[in-house]
Amino acid sequence: MLIVNTPTIEGAKLQTLGIVSGNTVQSKNAFKDIGAAFRNLVGGEVVSYTKMLNEARDEAIRRMVQQATSMGADAVVNVRFSSASIMEGAAELLVWGTAVKIL
Repeated sequence: MLIVNTPTIEGAKLQTLGIVSGNTVQSKNAFKDIGAAFRNLVGGEVVSYTKMLNEARDEAIRRMVQQATSMGADAVVNVRFSSASIMEGAAELLVWGTAVKIL
């Protein structure tokens, strides 16, 4: 499955199938919070949160691709990401785009 953040695929004629999306909600745990609090004092990357967000992104993409595949898509174009705080200690990562068939 081709996934691009451009509205078209250069040189390809596309049939639009519809909007597809995937999301996941991740929560922090006490160990990550302790490490993050310390890192906040000294500065630098909070590796545990980076890993958590990378895993969340991968899961959201997997869910979007699954939906696109079920529609018969060959690709998803114009892909966008968003994140939001759902409640204290939990965040959602959302990905969406347009499922297309390459003609």
